[in-house]
Amino acid sequence: MKNFNIIITGVGGQGLITLISVINQAAFIEGKDVRSSELHGLSQREGSVETHVKFGKKVYSPLVYRGQADLIMGLEILEGLRAVNRVGSQTKFLVNNYFLPFEDSPRKEKVLDDLKKNLGKNLFLVNASEICQQNLQNEVVSGIYLLGYGISKKLIPLKKESVLKVIKEVMPQKYWDLNIKAFNLAYDN
Repeated sequence: MKNFNIIITGVGGQGLITLISVINQAAFIEGKDVRSSELHGLSQREGSVETHVKFGKKVYSPLVYRGQADLIMGLEILEGLRAVNRVGSQTKFLVNNYFLPFEDSPRKEKVLDDLKKNLGKNLFLVNASEICQQNLQNEVVSGIYLLGYGISKKLIPLKKESVLKVIKEVMPQKYWDLNIKAFNLAYDN
């Protein structure tokens, strides 16, 4: 079994820490060795965050080096674009088509053009926030939706059953239903 390397980018408040916990636990219960790290950034609301997850037969370091990512998940398109310089020739890029502008940020169209130009067929642009808001009235679960999308499209080598089990282990009970619905919604779209 080859190790699988993921970089997840986004902004604080999008559930990155919860998402990384779900991925870690799902890989662990499947018998994989797992390492993860919050590389830089602040997990506070709207601060830039980048996390790394590696799982497989034997993992020695949590850091995913330049060109070694199998998948980059961007929970926001500008944060996703920041990770383009870490892409290797086989890296898949799964990005939520959600834009959180800040002062002096480029226009959304420019960011999307840059992503498409740099990634081509390896870019999977998904309207996760919009879909979650329309169907569940809550876009904060868009990361769990993206995880479901990635597993359903075979971009992430984890089992659906493992993630559904882990949601109930990692999250408070009052959030189980919402997150399970978000995860399963990705299989329906």
